[in-house]
Amino acid sequence: MADRTVVILGGGTGGLVAARRLRRLLDPGDRVVLIDRSPTYRYAPSFLWVMTGARRPEQITRDLRTLRRRGIEVVIADIRAIDTANRSVETSSGAIDYDRLVISLGADLAPEALPGFADSAHNLYTIDGAVGARDALQRFSGGRVVVLVSRLPFKCPAAPYEAALLAEAVLRKRGLRDRSSVDVVTPEGLPMPTAGPVIGEALAAVLRDRDIGFHPGSTVERVDAAEKSLVLADGGRVAYDVLIGVPPHAAPEVARTAGLAAESGFIPVDRATLATSAAGLFAIGDVTVIPIAGGKMLPKAGVFAHAEAEVVSRRIAAELRGADSHVHFDGHGACFVEMGDGVAAYASGDFYAEGAAGVQMRKPGRRWHTLKVGFEQYWLRRWWL
Repeated sequence: MADRTVVILGGGTGGLVAARRLRRLLDPGDRVVLIDRSPTYRYAPSFLWVMTGARRPEQITRDLRTLRRRGIEVVIADIRAIDTANRSVETSSGAIDYDRLVISLGADLAPEALPGFADSAHNLYTIDGAVGARDALQRFSGGRVVVLVSRLPFKCPAAPYEAALLAEAVLRKRGLRDRSSVDVVTPEGLPMPTAGPVIGEALAAVLRDRDIGFHPGSTVERVDAAEKSLVLADGGRVAYDVLIGVPPHAAPEVARTAGLAAESGFIPVDRATLATSAAGLFAIGDVTVIPIAGGKMLPKAGVFAHAEAEVVSRRIAAELRGADSHVHFDGHGACFVEMGDGVAAYASGDFYAEGAAGVQMRKPGRRWHTLKVGFEQYWLRRWWL
């Protein structure tokens, strides 16, 4: 049998897992090609610890090119187009043909989509933004810290709430809490709504217990940098001294132009197999849109990208052997929720269940924080050795 080529677009969580798994599952002569525009992998869950000063950027970054030691072809190039008819990917380094393709490009950050955001907010979803937020909190001498969720959907649904809780803990440790306020401004009705109302109410109660203002249903039209305020769609304003923000997200342009995307720009997939409408092509992680109960969509989170990569890798390996695969993605996921002071909560369950009834949150405690630290260290070793 002729050697086959599996191409993976995107070197984030899903792409990394898919590349490593496929290299192990496929025949030695088969090619596994990973393409990303950047050689640097960043472990996004630890950006919050960069914000608090508990991590340095270099501690949570890795070089994708080290995967070449594992027999994975790593191509650092811009991805320009996907030709599904001819099974080819056009990159800035040339065209690469594929027998199977896995799109794991994530969601692009689009701070420019909210006027004033890029000039005013510390972008919680970039290393530079986390460092900027860290420095701002260390310079802070009192006033109002605002955590903004600018648009829906966004990846890592717990992150803005973790950011508010961690910022509050930092200010308390610095002795500034009595002359400071922390607020969350979001268009959501409750925190983490896809996990269900019980968890949302529980997290809202945690915010109240820590005297963190929660402003649900708030749509921000622009950030007024001169006045240091958020301008709301209803005409109201929210003042800030330090603004930590979740920027608008957008589907990658190549996903929108490949004829694969829904109206949102994200790619619909079969929720069990992650197959797209194109033959031989799968999509995983944040670039996808997967309906769940209640008219919601599966959250954009690394835990799902990881699980989906495991499923797709095994399905591709079976297909290329001419075998049937009965492996399916079941909608299960989990999330640590950092709360500061060495304490975290843990939510897990079946997100495909009606009304997210299968998702539960364990009581906050030091155990969950310790496990999150352990998982970070495992991840940064396991997938790179």
